[in-house]
Amino acid sequence: MRKNLVLVGGGHAHMVTLENIQGFTDNKVKVTVIAPSSYHYYSGMGPGMLGGTYGPHDIRFATQQVVTDQGGVFVQDRVVRIDPEKKQVYTESGQTLDYDVLSFNAGSYISLDQADEAGDTIYPAKPIEKLMNASQKLAAMFRAGPVRVAVVGGGPSAAEVAGNVLQLFRRCGGTKPNIRIYAGKRFMARFTPGVRNRVRKTLEGKGIQINEGGYVSQVTRDKIVLDSPGDSPKEFAADFTFMASGVNPSPIFEASGLPVGPDKGLLVNSYLQSTAYPDIFGGGDCIYFEPQPLDKVGVYAVRQNPVLLHNLKARLEGGDLMAFDPGPDYLLIFNLGDGQGVLKKYGIVFGGRLAFWIKDYIDRKFIRRFQAIEK
Repeated sequence: MRKNLVLVGGGHAHMVTLENIQGFTDNKVKVTVIAPSSYHYYSGMGPGMLGGTYGPHDIRFATQQVVTDQGGVFVQDRVVRIDPEKKQVYTESGQTLDYDVLSFNAGSYISLDQADEAGDTIYPAKPIEKLMNASQKLAAMFRAGPVRVAVVGGGPSAAEVAGNVLQLFRRCGGTKPNIRIYAGKRFMARFTPGVRNRVRKTLEGKGIQINEGGYVSQVTRDKIVLDSPGDSPKEFAADFTFMASGVNPSPIFEASGLPVGPDKGLLVNSYLQSTAYPDIFGGGDCIYFEPQPLDKVGVYAVRQNPVLLHNLKARLEGGDLMAFDPGPDYLLIFNLGDGQGVLKKYGIVFGGRLAFWIKDYIDRKFIRRFQAIEK
């Protein structure tokens, strides 16, 4: 009987599996890929797209084309939950799909819980596609007059968004915006002083303000409200707001009653396999790796690629699984706009144009490798 392999998401951790769909279909395995868009956008280049360094075509991978060209089935939809006992996947549009082996690379999202209202001036930093609309909206606002841009969050995403908003202004012209990062109690708190100080110096040197006066409790169309214990809340005017306050794994796993980690990501063992259901695997931001917590960075998703490919094949064919080794310390580079970056590897930290050049070279090489599959 023909077996069914279902991939939820076309992100970084599934790239090598997507590249090798033909190997599954040649062995009579039906491969179905479910994703909300026919393209996958590389998040590492998202802030650069906001700032105008890249166009959408530079940072995306044609998921649907790659899947169908190799004999797979592409379903443009969102998975809302699964039934691990019946081995069925349920989508937002009401479809039900059976699986023998299932793999998740469903990514993560940024909560908008602090925002009182939706609108065209409040944008999450993820999904990356949202940044295209934000870029167009901001460019028009800069040309119309002064704009107060708020970035809610104190981590790398907030730093990169803020720097690239300023780059966008330099590219499109108009009135220079007032940009302020609302970083909670400490900007770039989980990083070493060397990294933190270098990023802060770069941004503040551009005139970007960093507020460490408290956590954001409320976001509206025209203001940011900070909690101030013992005092009345502090309010700051804002014309445009980016929500970049940290990512959350997909809610699919809790909705499906699957074991999850402290962050609600799919709990997986050393084989990237669900701790309760051996036919379910996952990688990237949506998992919680039981052997050790992993940072939410793309490098781990990239390193998980060959392991997921091997283990999906092994589970379908009855072979031995391969353990995932997170590997050594990873190269970390932030794109802070205007061709400036900050690089960290082991104990080395430096900033400037060389740091950005290295990031740009690595990112372009990575996405071009997978874009080449489209030909």
